[in-house]
Amino acid sequence: MIETRNLTKRYGNLIAANDITLQLDQGDVFGFIGPNGSGKTTTMRMIATLLAPDHGEAYVCGKSIYTDQEEIRRLVGFMPDFFGVYDDMTVIEYLEFFAATYRIPAHKRRAVVEEKLELVDMAFKRDAMVNELSRGQTQRIGLARTLLHDPQVLLLDEPASGLDPRARIEIRNLLRRLGEMKKTVIVSSHILPELADVCTRVGMIEKGHMIVDGNVAEVMRKARQRILLNIQVREKTDEAARLLEQLDIVEQVSVTGQQLIEATLMPETEDYSEIPTALVEAGFALMLFREEEVNLETAFLQLTKGLVQ
Repeated sequence: MIETRNLTKRYGNLIAANDITLQLDQGDVFGFIGPNGSGKTTTMRMIATLLAPDHGEAYVCGKSIYTDQEEIRRLVGFMPDFFGVYDDMTVIEYLEFFAATYRIPAHKRRAVVEEKLELVDMAFKRDAMVNELSRGQTQRIGLARTLLHDPQVLLLDEPASGLDPRARIEIRNLLRRLGEMKKTVIVSSHILPELADVCTRVGMIEKGHMIVDGNVAEVMRKARQRILLNIQVREKTDEAARLLEQLDIVEQVSVTGQQLIEATLMPETEDYSEIPTALVEAGFALMLFREEEVNLETAFLQLTKGLVQ
């Protein structure tokens, strides 16, 4: 559905996007992660044919961004991070205006608009003035506008930027529903928890370079260089820690102020079943034994250096 090959954009001496290569299939929800100024928006605008690259190629549904721009714009819904709304228009009037610009036939516009309002849970605001909506409601109306022509591909640039916690949850739920509808979605963000549980794939970009790209599980594995175990015993914590230090698969052991043992395993260790066995056989009562999970935020910190343009 989306393929880029060495996509590059320069502004003088600044390389905003540097050899971006990416391939997404139908139904993929791709989390495009990076700090502000890392090249996310530039890449998305090139895919949407709103910005001409200096080098490289991109295809959307098999169409080239150089020769098939009109076709691509019919296939793509692009939602910028900030967009204007018109004064003195109700929500229904606003969406019907854009339905007309998408050349949706007049006799179908109202039904299409009502359908998209239901999808984004904004039907109750159909007669409200657009410029009186909250930030979260405006974002959802913007998403409804982006969906009017039923695009196969969605490019959403920071859709949850500036939203309160409840509004961010609502946007995440919408992203999940779009994936279920088999839309191919690129959603950019610098707020990692927004994307952790809705994306099938993630890409991390830094200073114009794509640092990592893969499904969520692959990225987590790449970020986790060593397994960290959290262990708690009923009593004699220090003795249990000394026992763990004697095991060949354990690299480092520390005890926190809460009497929690943190055991870092040797690189490439996957099977650590001997650890609970050794503790129990030595007479320690296990109260807690778990592997610390690597989340998207931890992965980002492990795999990037914090560089911006």
